[in-house]
Amino acid sequence: MSLTRRSLLGSALTLAAMELFPGLSEAQARPLVYAVFTGSWEVAAKDVVVPAFRKASDNATIVLDPMLSMDQIAKVRASSANPSIDVMLHDPGPALVAIGQGLVEAYPVDRSKYYSHLIPAAQEPMGPAGFFQVVGLTYNPETVKTPPTSWADLWNPAYKGRVGITNLNSTLGTGFMVEIAKMHGGSESNIEPAFQQIAALKPSLAAVAANPGALASLYQQGQIDVSPGNFNAIQILKAQGVPVEFVAPKEGAIAFKTTMHITKNSPNAALAFKLIEVALSPEVQTKLMEAPYLIVPTNADVKMTGEIAKVLAKDQDDLTKKFVFQDWKTINQGRAGWIDRFNREIST
Repeated sequence: MSLTRRSLLGSALTLAAMELFPGLSEAQARPLVYAVFTGSWEVAAKDVVVPAFRKASDNATIVLDPMLSMDQIAKVRASSANPSIDVMLHDPGPALVAIGQGLVEAYPVDRSKYYSHLIPAAQEPMGPAGFFQVVGLTYNPETVKTPPTSWADLWNPAYKGRVGITNLNSTLGTGFMVEIAKMHGGSESNIEPAFQQIAALKPSLAAVAANPGALASLYQQGQIDVSPGNFNAIQILKAQGVPVEFVAPKEGAIAFKTTMHITKNSPNAALAFKLIEVALSPEVQTKLMEAPYLIVPTNADVKMTGEIAKVLAKDQDDLTKKFVFQDWKTINQGRAGWIDRFNREIST
């Protein structure tokens, strides 16, 4: 039997991958690639999820590819027949985009050990929600003596030149804009009031960060004193000795489901499924809930404890009742235009 150019190339690529990653088996054509958010999410994945996956998969090789959701989608879409990402991690808006563009496989619910143990809001058949993110106000307690209590406090003249926000490429940035719009008569379909308010805030801005991880690092660098922020990102900074605190605004902190998806046409689909199962397990979710990660679990078998129970919610049911969940199907209809406008008017 003659060897085709394609088969020779495939063999060469497999051998090259096996040389680069000595633990790689011939059956695993390349390392499992898990696209994870930058910042605290990458830290949590590296410290907790990856070791648990390797233990459950006979030491299968895995690499992390840190990037925002929309960048994941662009990368997969560019090579959808042979994607370079096996597992994608998405916030609500990008998840709808990835599903709508046919970039993910339906989750094999019938083979899942943990899917039925998730709270109902997390049981997404195209990719279960392994975690919740919570966004509220963050501040430096050494420089801000009166903690902020409302989104509106970011406009306090006392913070001029010390306020940080993210651009709208991140779910945090878009979600924050929607809440500002609501406070001034807008909605998920109309954030014009938010653009007016952010234009007024512009003189107070010290930075517009590219993503939540970059925003959190600005506290570490002493460049900002107050901002919207992710609860878990702030807790990791606190564990590192950075003076920063989190508070839920009186209007309600924003909660986002974070879903995990098997990429369509992944050559590592079986391992991708195993990785997600590991992330859904009560053992891993309990570990991720602990300091310094403090990622909110979705498995109903996991009891809320520690800082999460103290600051956010006593259990998952309390979380779904207590926090603001936004309509991302509606948000997605205008988001691309909002991003372009924000980059022209605010980020520049």
